[in-house]
Amino acid sequence: MVTEVADGRVAVVGGGVIGLSVAWWLAEAGHEVVLVDPAPASGASWVAGGMLAPVTESWPGEDDVLALGRASLAQWPAFAARLAGVGGDPRLRHDGTLAVAVDSADAGALDVLAAYLREHGQDAARLTGRELRALEPGLGPGVRSGLSVPGDLAVDTRDLLRALIAAAEKAGVRFVTAKAVAVRTGAVELEGSTVDCSVAVIAAGAWSAALHPALARLVRPVKGEILRLRARPSALAPPTRTIRALVESRPVYLVPREGGELVLGATQHDVGFDTEVTAGGVRDLLADATRVLPGIAEYALTETAAGLRAGSLDNLPLIGPVAPGVVAATAHHRNGLLLAPVTAAAVLSLLRGEPLPAHVRAADPARFHRHSPTSQEVPR
Repeated sequence: MVTEVADGRVAVVGGGVIGLSVAWWLAEAGHEVVLVDPAPASGASWVAGGMLAPVTESWPGEDDVLALGRASLAQWPAFAARLAGVGGDPRLRHDGTLAVAVDSADAGALDVLAAYLREHGQDAARLTGRELRALEPGLGPGVRSGLSVPGDLAVDTRDLLRALIAAAEKAGVRFVTAKAVAVRTGAVELEGSTVDCSVAVIAAGAWSAALHPALARLVRPVKGEILRLRARPSALAPPTRTIRALVESRPVYLVPREGGELVLGATQHDVGFDTEVTAGGVRDLLADATRVLPGIAEYALTETAAGLRAGSLDNLPLIGPVAPGVVAATAHHRNGLLLAPVTAAAVLSLLRGEPLPAHVRAADPARFHRHSPTSQEVPR
């Protein structure tokens, strides 16, 4: 049965990029929306690198992850243009990604990725180290080979979040700056009060598991440390494209920003809710990044930060109902920014009682709960 939710309040729990995008789209569609978060536009969304790169993030065996990411990437230009018209320009970059390898094992991993992408009809040109340096002269002599992926995008995360807040406010979203402690049918429980609602959308990232029993073992925090650098006048300019590298099997990415800034990340650790930046994490990121772009040794280190990604059991997010009147939009792991358009559209379709495309149905939380409602049911 498909149930439409045409009236009543919608409470969105979580003010990161997913929660803000969902709240904005629902409010623009005419829903009364309350967004609950003690500090909107903070956490993992604020420190994220901003890559919109489903292709270079993909790997054999994760076909559903790739399909969902590619569908959302296709929606990003229209999403950004719509946002620029009401909230501000999120500064979408169209320069593509270079995926590069440092040693022979890293090059072998890129060969596997290239073959997988060819099977899925994705353009990814194989390049030698010399060809890569012709595109990005700052790449070091140790870079052996790589892939050019022209379709990947990137976005300035902080401009994006500011624009989303402005757009949500303009659309009429009411912000409740309080901590949610539980979500149940008909209400979001806060510390000392409740927000009544017809539908609650859990978009609280790594903290989602604590809000509803259906998510208790499905979402976990994954720590990532990120650095921000700035090119000094005497240093080489940052690359013009996003660089994703494997350095002795360790992933590292470098994302250019306006004004000579470079975002460098990211470590990945299952250490619970620890958000302290470690000396070892900074050391490892800088050591690996300087093997890829030696010139950044002369950059200024302007910021260190750690965020908590929301990991799932199979790297797919959780998008769909988990109880009557409760919808999950969480566990996007490394792809929260990328999947914002497809997630916002999916939640709006669920509330309208519309069928979802196959790439979204694959993310239904019911895949982990045999007796859960299907992804086309939003009981009131």
